[in-house]
Amino acid sequence: MIRFYFHPTPNPAKVALLLEELGLAYEVVPVDTSKGEQHTPAFRAINPNGKVPAIVDTEGPGGKEARVFDSSAILLYLGEKTGRFVGAPADKPELLSWLFFIASGVGPFSGQAVHFQHAAPEKLPYAINRYRREIERHYRVLDRHLAGRDWIVGTDYSIADMSAWGWLARASRVLPGDDDALAAFPNLKRLFETVDARPAAARAKAVAKDHPFKRTTDEETKRAMFPSNYPEIAM
Repeated sequence: MIRFYFHPTPNPAKVALLLEELGLAYEVVPVDTSKGEQHTPAFRAINPNGKVPAIVDTEGPGGKEARVFDSSAILLYLGEKTGRFVGAPADKPELLSWLFFIASGVGPFSGQAVHFQHAAPEKLPYAINRYRREIERHYRVLDRHLAGRDWIVGTDYSIADMSAWGWLARASRVLPGDDDALAAFPNLKRLFETVDARPAAARAKAVAKDHPFKRTTDEETKRAMFPSNYPEIAM
């Protein structure tokens, strides 16, 4: 059994998609990050970094319980555990390269673009331009790579495509202002739509949909989500 620590945001969405594609039995453990539940001692014992997603595999290596945190680590762990969606052995160098390109580039730059356009108390033109242009650059890299390809790695659907899907689903929030944020990246748009049309994607998007996650942004939310902005908060 997999215990899946979840909040409806891009990185947990990737893991939800893989779990649904694999058909593994899992239990969703909601973590309301807007209420600061990611900072509780109980959750920090699962992920010392206080972020979602995280999993606990009750049947880990050697039959022992194992924790895994960080979405890319979870995708690799579950993919290698099941031998699915990780490509052929010859694909491993490319798989790792693109998986971490998404983890270290697409994800963080998308997050910063969202933050400075939607959450920052001041709309700083330099920061907005910096992160929008960087995410556009990352999109172009992937778009060019996908020319003439169905999938990011090799000839089959993989965890790299799932990882990209998690963030591309938020493209309209990352690059607001256009009717279609992916229109300038046709190969990337095709990949997203192909993954998004899979039945497992619909199930992943429905995970914990009835849980009453906090939706308002108030002082509690700001302190929970951006503790580094508050010098008195121990991290």
